[in-house]
Amino acid sequence: MANRIKVAVVGLGFGAEFVPLYQKHPDAECYAICQRSEDHLNEIGDLFGVERRFTRWEELLEIDEIDAIHIVTAVADHAAMTVASLNAGKHTACTVPMGVTKEECLDVYKARKRAGKVYMMMETAVNTREFLYAKELVDSGKLGKIQFLRGSHQQNMSLPGWPDYWYGFPPMHYATHAVSPLLAISGKKVESVVCLGSGKIRDEYVKRYGSPYAIETALLKLRDSDLACEITRSLFDTIRQYRESFDVYGTKLSFEWEQIAGEGAAIYSGFEDAKRTEVPDYGNLLPPEIATYTLRGVYDDEHEHTSFIQGAGHGGSHPHLVHEFIRAIVEDRESEVDAARAGNWTMTGICAHESAMNGGKRIEVPMPK
Repeated sequence: MANRIKVAVVGLGFGAEFVPLYQKHPDAECYAICQRSEDHLNEIGDLFGVERRFTRWEELLEIDEIDAIHIVTAVADHAAMTVASLNAGKHTACTVPMGVTKEECLDVYKARKRAGKVYMMMETAVNTREFLYAKELVDSGKLGKIQFLRGSHQQNMSLPGWPDYWYGFPPMHYATHAVSPLLAISGKKVESVVCLGSGKIRDEYVKRYGSPYAIETALLKLRDSDLACEITRSLFDTIRQYRESFDVYGTKLSFEWEQIAGEGAAIYSGFEDAKRTEVPDYGNLLPPEIATYTLRGVYDDEHEHTSFIQGAGHGGSHPHLVHEFIRAIVEDRESEVDAARAGNWTMTGICAHESAMNGGKRIEVPMPK
């Protein structure tokens, strides 16, 4: 255990799912956990046998033994907590989005540059089995030349039960699940964006953030590319089964996300040929100790509990995220979703909302220096 990366997990909602992954990864250990609710903290600590428990995350910054901090907290806290963690000399992973303003994203980029530590935005959408399958089609040449990409993240959060800050949240301020697969597959960054809003959410939601639109849809201009991309995002007062999706259209094949959950993705070939396909699992890319956590409905025999261990959640992406973060630290390199990439993915959504609020004005996406 002496040479393993000591990780502290902050935020134990779905963040609890990462605890056993760090415990079992051959290069890591879950050194500590943190949660404001002491009852929930102890519930998770007892479940997974984690002895070091904290209700104030700031205390973690002062513990020299901690190598890395994984932040899984409320959206508004991401940037400030990330900057503080990097400033304290900790490798830092944080759930999406990177921040909620362009300035916050640039602050994280600068903090990572000063610290010289690994930063990783833990974007699930580029680690799902569907993404890995589509990327395999592209990388193998089977899809041919990419001609167009489309992404969407549609969710109806109008029902009670969500943390209060969500209600009225601008859709494109949480757009990375729709943006990231397109940019990761194309290997490009967004240069500028044009976005229009559609429909209107209820007045009590509009008051919180001044964001009136039910749906925001954007066209992305990619730097050094002939490609355009389209993204659609909704959060309230629009009926749709939950969907994080992307489509890739090529000269030889095209891939489309399933329309209804469970019906299977579609592959198009020739001129009119189409078929459903079952996307494979990619646990073979991971160390055997955590490979089974990509499987749908995984069961953890050691802890005899499934509430906090949901391999099917986020397309089996969680073990891939943990493995990439830890290996980036061990190999002393930047992560696949480093600060520059995370900033572009996040600021694309922020700029898209700015465009929608200005009647579709083209907005340039800042490039960090």
